[in-house]
Amino acid sequence: MVRAASRGEAPYDRADLTLTMPMTAPSTTAASGLDPALTLLFACGTGLAVATLYYNQPMLAVIGADLGASPRALGLIPMLTQLGYAIGIALLAPLGDRHDRRRVIVLKALALVVALLAAAHAPTLAGLGVASLAVGVFATLAQDIVPAAAALAPASVRGRVVGQVMMGLLLGILLSRVISGAVAARYGWRVMFDGAALSIALLAVVAARRLPAMKPTTTLRYRALLASLAVLWRRHRPLRAAAWAQGLLMVAFGAFWSTLAIALHAAPFHLGSAAAGAYGLAGAAGALAAPLAGRVADRRGPGAVTQLGTALVTVSFAALLLVPSLGAHAALWLIGVASVGFDLGIQATLVAHQTIIYSLDADARSRVNAVLIFAMFVGMASGSALGSMLFGAAGWTAVAALATLAAGGAFLVRWRARQRQHTH
Repeated sequence: MVRAASRGEAPYDRADLTLTMPMTAPSTTAASGLDPALTLLFACGTGLAVATLYYNQPMLAVIGADLGASPRALGLIPMLTQLGYAIGIALLAPLGDRHDRRRVIVLKALALVVALLAAAHAPTLAGLGVASLAVGVFATLAQDIVPAAAALAPASVRGRVVGQVMMGLLLGILLSRVISGAVAARYGWRVMFDGAALSIALLAVVAARRLPAMKPTTTLRYRALLASLAVLWRRHRPLRAAAWAQGLLMVAFGAFWSTLAIALHAAPFHLGSAAAGAYGLAGAAGALAAPLAGRVADRRGPGAVTQLGTALVTVSFAALLLVPSLGAHAALWLIGVASVGFDLGIQATLVAHQTIIYSLDADARSRVNAVLIFAMFVGMASGSALGSMLFGAAGWTAVAALATLAAGGAFLVRWRARQRQHTH
């Protein structure tokens, strides 16, 4: 018997049923809630895991001096880390639905420890590159923890819990560059990677002891599990809207951050790379906004949060179109205010989108999360490439225009989604 399509979903077709229905077990995910200590563990775990993606960026100059590598060759290290993250999202993140999430989290944490130790003791740049790829693959541990927290949280407070866990993730991104730069300057880059390995090892021990067992929610074999990503994409219109909107926001985000340091280095600012890093502290605003966005999503609905969030991002990037017409001092202040604005909007929208997609299918939370995060990665990479090209060809105004158009596109996606919801 085929169940009727729920609101906002496309009806099932025969291909969907053939692929998923006979092999999908009923949801048996444990727990009816989260205590504060477990929520804190999830938040710290996501922060520590995602931080491993960004430790290498401030240390590239120190690594180059030690290994005798050129700046051009050093640029491959963060690229390989991000490439590994994309691979891990596509190939490993869906495993959380097929296996006990506690086991997946612990095993990936142990694998990340090995990768970080390999990076710490790499004798050559090539060896560091291979290790960096592995770090990226297993740093997707962060994207196993978020669905686990969502699965354990009651529906009535799921947005708040996801927001609290995402605050840990965002603080991990924010603080990783500050910590690694300071440690590398004082003790060397290898010590930083050794310390990161120790932090993840401790996380693995605590997770193994503290996390409850979470039974698989599907019996799909691995190939069918990956194929089901396409089925979920076709079946759930809200997932498609979330992926498109968040991906477009990350196009704007990637374009901004890939060109900011270059813009600040040139006239009329003549500032060093440290100035661009200082603007990254605006990420603290996004981290603080994540729990608030989750609470608003629980009370007013996540759709309203996405509409407000995308509007804020669009207005913030549109304001940056004024930068070339202002004096240096006023332009720097405008960039700072806009950075706080678009970061607030992007992070609030992300929390709301995760609240939406986790409610679509309780048996596929890891997979719907993989779709969303993969769309974000593609958007950010595309934005970085397009932003760099446009900055070289037409300067800052072209970059700000691209970011504004991309954010405006995300706003239209969310507006259409809400209009569709109201008409059904």
